[in-house]
Amino acid sequence: MFELVLGNKNYSTWSLRPWLLLKHFNIPFHEHHVSLNAEDLSLELSKFSPSCKVPVLIDDHIHVWDSLAICEYVNEFYLENQAWPNDKSKNAHARGVANEMHSSFGALRQEMPMNIRAKRIVQASEACNKDIARIDAIWSECVNQYNGPWLFGQYSIADCMFAPVVMRFATYGVELSNSARRYYDNVLEDAHLKQWIDAANAETEIVMVDEAGVEA
Repeated sequence: MFELVLGNKNYSTWSLRPWLLLKHFNIPFHEHHVSLNAEDLSLELSKFSPSCKVPVLIDDHIHVWDSLAICEYVNEFYLENQAWPNDKSKNAHARGVANEMHSSFGALRQEMPMNIRAKRIVQASEACNKDIARIDAIWSECVNQYNGPWLFGQYSIADCMFAPVVMRFATYGVELSNSARRYYDNVLEDAHLKQWIDAANAETEIVMVDEAGVEA
């Protein structure tokens, strides 16, 4: 059975992504939780990965770190590539937006950290608003072009990558276009995400660096 090393569920966006993939495709795994507030966090995480970051997937003697790398590994060796669309054009589109999420949107990440338990108000910068507009455009284009309910029709790694953004938008009350809102609402109704949210709400530990803005 896989072991997935995770951070706090209230805050750890990167942990959420592969967790959702494993849940959606019914792959059994054991959760190993590491507090993001631990004084010896880097030392603890160095036991699992040279990056000293979460998440890490442990498959027997193989350790895979980085959310997207974990998703790709699971997809290739355990899902027969079901987690990407089969159609070549759709596959390229899905990989493009997933990797854009992986490598971009720095202002959004910094100004609106995931904080599932909270409802907060922040004064978004121009750069952050630009990130939000781009994400809105991605969601709108995908759900309109591929007829939803997920970005590319069926659930894919692209949906895993954007799930934490949905949680950010929920926390900070981000306004969306009608098409993007339909995708947002669908993600929030996902039974697996609700399970993660319940676990996050049950946590009590506070990571102050991720407590952005003021209470709504």
